[in-house]
Formats: sequence, C-alpha cells, structure tokens
Amino acid sequence: MSRHVDSFLEMLAAERGAAANTLDAYRRDLDDLATFLSRAAMDVAAADTEAIRDWLAHQAASGMAARTQARRLSCIRQFYLFLFAEGLRADDPTTTVDAPRLGRPLPKYLSEAEVAALLDTARALEAEAGILMTALLETLYATGLRVSELISLPAAAVARDPSVLIVRGKGGKERMVPLSDPARAALSAWRSVRDAAPAKGKASRWLFPSHGASGHLSRSGFAKMLARIAVAAGLDPGRVSPHVLRHSFASHLLAGGADLRSVQQMLGHADIATTEIYTHILDEQRIRLVRQHHPLAAPRKPD
Repeated sequence: MSRHVDSFLEMLAAERGAAANTLDAYRRDLDDLATFLSRAAMDVAAADTEAIRDWLAHQAASGMAARTQARRLSCIRQFYLFLFAEGLRADDPTTTVDAPRLGRPLPKYLSEAEVAALLDTARALEAEAGILMTALLETLYATGLRVSELISLPAAAVARDPSVLIVRGKGGKERMVPLSDPARAALSAWRSVRDAAPAKGKASRWLFPSHGASGHLSRSGFAKMLARIAVAAGLDPGRVSPHVLRHSFASHLLAGGADLRSVQQMLGHADIATTEIYTHILDEQRIRLVRQHHPLAAPRKPD
C-alpha cells in the first residue's frame, strides 16, 4: 500500500506539478481509506466497488460535508486510475461509484428595505459623487446587469433617454432590459454632469468614464464605492456587492409576480435552469410566512 501511494504521489508531483499541500491532502485521504478498510482486513490496492461505497457512506454518516466527500472521492478515483494504468490492477473500482450530490448554494440578496437604504444614502451624497452613485445603483437594481456590463455601458446606450437598455452580454449576445423611471431620471442627471466635463465626459465613449487603462469605471473601483455606501447606510459591506444587487433584482422581481422566463431573458441566462435557483429563495420566503402567520403553524397558548 505505502509503495503504491508513494508512486502515485510522485507521479502527481512530476507530471502534474501538484503542490505540497495537495500531495499532503491526497496522502491523508488515502490513509483514511486504508484505516477504514483495515477493519475488514482489506488492502486499499485490492478494494472493490462495494468497499469504496461503504467508505463514502461512513463519511456521510459521520456528518462530513458533501463537498469534502466529493473531493476525497476525486483523489481516490485518480489513485485507482493510476493503479489500472500502471497494470497494478485489472480494473478501476470507482468507475460506477456516484459522487455525493453537492446541491447549489442559494444566492445572497438584500431585502427591499436594504436596497432602499443604499439608494437613499447614495442620493444624500454631495454633488457629482451622489449623482454618479445614484445612477449606478438605480441602473443596476432596475436591470440586474452584470457588473462588467454596467461599467462598460457606452454613452450612446442612453443618449436618447431610452425606456430599455440594449446590453451586449456573454458571448456577444444582445438583450433588451427595461429601465425604470427612477433609473432613467438618475441616468439623465448623470449624463448632464458627465457631458459638462469635456475632459472626462464628451471625450469618452463610455457612460461611466475614468482615467484607467480601460477608459471606464473598473470593477474594483465600483466595488469600493459600493462598500463605502453600504457602511454609510448601516449595512455590513461584506453582504453588499454588485452581484448581490443582481440577485436582489431577480429575487424581488419574482417575489412581485414576474414570470421566470422574463427574468431569465433580462438576466441574460442561456439556460433557464440557472434562473430557477431564485425560486428556492421564494420557497424559503413562503415557508417563513406560513410559520410566522398561519394560525396552526405555532402551538396555541393555553387559555
């Protein structure tokens, strides 16, 4: 066993450039499998499919996270594939072993009140900074754009006060996203400020110009501005990001009765399965509503 593991780890280091931490983790995973199999007097090199499944079941029963189980199984798969390729085994016992289901983490989002607090704080900023931040936030929350799409909007996109934005998203695909009245007003106010400063406005093709290499506001620049607004609004800046506002846009639309297909199109998702993750948020909201307000959801107090 030890000789086979050493050979496997040497191959990972030499042929794949595996880091020392990776090699240590793989050795621990294989040692854990060896310890488990030793209870049945079975050697790792001779383990069969059922033994591997029993090992995974043991990990699950002990409360190990599915993601950790999947990582360990990946290591074991590579080990047995190595033994098979080297002629040290006649088969690979992991080929029919299913990986644990990882599930999908629910997207983080803000409440409507928290978004309103961000917008109120942005509007309260002085002069140009407030006008710029209000335009960015109103547009992001009204459209659910990806941050890269927002900061790289061309000035021509809003030159005639449009009721919809035409956005070029992933893969160069264009989509139309409606603009709310508050977003249109905020963009109009920003255009006036932008165009009044030729060095930064009319000379640039970007709606949100900057002096950086790209010529427009950077992702990190916007993220820093948003973090400052979050702190001023009394929110944890760790909970606030451009992508969280995109999630908030989708979640609030669905909560308000929008259909899933329309939200998919506005977000620019190629597959509706990507958009369906937001329905799980609504399911959780409905469960909380029932638990909080249904007369039979909580035990009655004795008279």
